[in-house]
Amino acid sequence: MGNKLIELMESRQIDIKDLQGKILVVDAYNQLYMFLATIRGPDGTLLTDSHGATTSHLVGLFHRFGRLMLSGLRFAFVFDGVAPDEKRQEQFRRAKLKQEATRKYEEAKERGDEDDMKKYAARTSRLTKEMIIEAKRLIRAMGLPVIEAPGEGEAQAAHIVKRGDAYAVMSQDADCLIFEAPRLIKNLTIIGKRKQPGQYATRDVPPELIILDENLQRLHLIQDQLICMALLTGTDYNYGGIKGIGPKKALALATKNHHPAGIFTEANWDDHFDTDWHKLYDLIKHPDVTNEYQITFGKPQPDEIRHILIHDHDFAEDRIEKLIAELAAVQPKNAQLSTWFS
Repeated sequence: MGNKLIELMESRQIDIKDLQGKILVVDAYNQLYMFLATIRGPDGTLLTDSHGATTSHLVGLFHRFGRLMLSGLRFAFVFDGVAPDEKRQEQFRRAKLKQEATRKYEEAKERGDEDDMKKYAARTSRLTKEMIIEAKRLIRAMGLPVIEAPGEGEAQAAHIVKRGDAYAVMSQDADCLIFEAPRLIKNLTIIGKRKQPGQYATRDVPPELIILDENLQRLHLIQDQLICMALLTGTDYNYGGIKGIGPKKALALATKNHHPAGIFTEANWDDHFDTDWHKLYDLIKHPDVTNEYQITFGKPQPDEIRHILIHDHDFAEDRIEKLIAELAAVQPKNAQLSTWFS
C-alpha cells in the first residue's frame, strides 16, 4: 500500500547491534521490489546474467541479507498469497504506469539521456513468477524460513509479530502498522550513504524503529481510528483516498469523531467511492492470515547457493565463496532449532 500515514509516525534511530539475536519478519515482495528498483546499472538497466535473466533481486538477497546475518540478525520471509478482489484495480493501475514508464525509458534511450533512462527504468520493475521461485530457493539455501501468507504478506507479517513469534516487521513502508504490527524496522538493507534526489550530496541512512503503541498514544488514537485514516488518505483498496484529505486532516477527523461511522460520514465517503467503507475497513481490520507457519533456521547450504548463483546466474565465484565461508564461520553462534507455531 505504501500509505501516507508514515508522515505522522515518529521513529527512533537504532544500531544493528540492537537487533542481534532477534527474529525480523521480512515483507518479501516489498524488499524484492526495492532491490529491482535500486540495484541497477548506471543507465538504469537491471543486472542480468549471460542469458539475459534478471539477477538484481538475487544480488540484494544474498549480499545484503548475508551481511546482516553476519551481524547476528535472523530473518523470516513472508510472501503474498491471493490478493483481495478489491486490490485488482490498483494492480491494473500499476501495470499501466509500468507500461508508460517503459515507453518513456525507450524514448530516453533513443536520445541517449542516461538521467531519464535511469529515472524511468526504476519505475518498470516487474516481479515474475520465475523470480519469486528462485528468490524462495535462495532464501532457503541461506538457511532462512519462507512463510506463505494466505493473503496480504504485510498482514501476515504483522500477525506473526503480534503473536510474539518475532520481534518486528522489516519493510520500507508502513502498511504493516495498519495491520497492527507492534514494531516496524526500516532501512536495514539501505544502511550507509544514500544520494539525495536531484542533488550530488549524500546523507546517512541509519536503521529506524517505529513502535506502534507509542505513536498511537502520542497521537491520541486507537487502532480503529488509524485504519480509518489510512482509508481516507488512500490504500491499495481505494487508491488516492479522498481528494483534499492528507494525513493531518485525517488525524483531525479521527480525533474529532471517535467512531468509524462518524469519521466516514464527515469525510463524505459516499460522495467519493461506490464501495461501502465497512467492506474495506473489514479487509484491514480482519485480514486473511494463518496461525500455521513454521519458522526454521537451518545451516546455509553452500552447494545449493553455488548452483543458484554461480552455475545458474554467472555470479563472481570469489565473492560468493567469501560470503559463504563467512556465514559458515558464524553459523554455530546463530544456529536455532526448528519452531512450529499454530
